[in-house]
Amino acid sequence: MFFQPRYVKEARTYCDAARRIQRYKFDLLTDDQNAAIDKAIAELAAAAKARNPGAVHERIQDLEKTVGRIVPPTKHAGWRENCEVILVAIVIAAGVRAYLLEPFKIPTGSMQPTLNGIIARRTEAPPPNPLVRAFDFVVRGRTFLNVVAKQDEVVVSMSERSYLNYFTFTDIICDRGRYSVFAPIIQVRESFGVAPGRLYKAGEPIVRGYVDNGDFVLVNKLAYNFVPPARGDVFVFKTTGITRIEEGLNPAFGSQHYIKRLVGLPGDNLRIDPPNLYVDGKLASEKVIQRVMAATNGYRGYTNAGGLYLVDPQSDFTVPPERYFALGDNSNNSADSRSWGFVPADNVTGKGFVVFWPFSGRWGFIE
Repeated sequence: MFFQPRYVKEARTYCDAARRIQRYKFDLLTDDQNAAIDKAIAELAAAAKARNPGAVHERIQDLEKTVGRIVPPTKHAGWRENCEVILVAIVIAAGVRAYLLEPFKIPTGSMQPTLNGIIARRTEAPPPNPLVRAFDFVVRGRTFLNVVAKQDEVVVSMSERSYLNYFTFTDIICDRGRYSVFAPIIQVRESFGVAPGRLYKAGEPIVRGYVDNGDFVLVNKLAYNFVPPARGDVFVFKTTGITRIEEGLNPAFGSQHYIKRLVGLPGDNLRIDPPNLYVDGKLASEKVIQRVMAATNGYRGYTNAGGLYLVDPQSDFTVPPERYFALGDNSNNSADSRSWGFVPADNVTGKGFVVFWPFSGRWGFIE
């Protein structure tokens, strides 16, 4: 095969190409047209088998004419082919997102230190050089901010805007200027102290420091089609029908997706006696839940703060049928089932699968 004459290899290439075109257009060709192509392919193959270079060259020209007459080239074939490839890629990506894996950004710190939300820090020093900033963004998901007042001005208002549900900016409108900050408005307010009415002198930093993006995770949307959710899973669910969440959301944006730790299955009787979680009167036995209860390595255990369920060490509750009880691993700073109730089984979207960015110590499979 490797030592065949070049004209034989060329003949085989032409025969394969003609067969592909024939298969692609088979349902549109008549029996006579298919027979004509078959005959031209057979004559070229016979010439190649006979090792006759002159005949091979003639039969290649005949095959080109036959195929070109029956299946003439379309206009802008290259563009058409590229568009088809792009369209197929889009359909495949949409299918993967709809049925297999979906990216999800961790917005808050309710699952720390298992998963990090957006964290902002104010600094006195200006940002480092561009090379360091680029490295920190790629590896750590860190964005440096340095917004300085151009003149004496007062903050009048602030607004937030988001692109593709992943990139959030805060617009700071002053009486004499306007600034855009690549960070959510809550971080601009709480971490950098920006608020309407505050006065900044010319040259004074309005926002200086850095923002670590929340972890980006892939959600396995297929897993729960084969096995039911299990206690200890990190799972994602829609807020549809959870009244205490929905009433605080902007109706224009509809329901949201939350990510929490599933700690209560239907029928489980739960009780929290800080830092421990009890299931049916016994300490939760799942390794990942015990890790939270150990209150080490950044974990602080479970607390009764919530306001609706499990409000003190004596309170217990049995999870209703077709419902799940969700808690954040950062129990002291998590709005979860203690405050807004249960997750309907139909709301479950999938299981937290892997942290794919940034490349921190949390990168990899989620436990």
